[in-house]
Amino acid sequence: MSRRRGVMSDRLKEEIAKELGFYDTVEKEGWGGIKAKDAGNMVKRAIELAEQNLHARK
Repeated sequence: MSRRRGVMSDRLKEEIAKELGFYDTVEKEGWGGIKAKDAGNMVKRAIELAEQNLHARK
């Protein structure tokens, strides 16, 4: 099986992690070291940003 390609760019993930305050964990332990709650919050924030971008283009 091949791994799925990520939808979010690494840059966007890093920016959101910094905004949400857990980027230090990512630097120390990698993405596997973050809590499930943080990952969920990161996805939620990415969706919010995508929706804002979509509405801004209309």
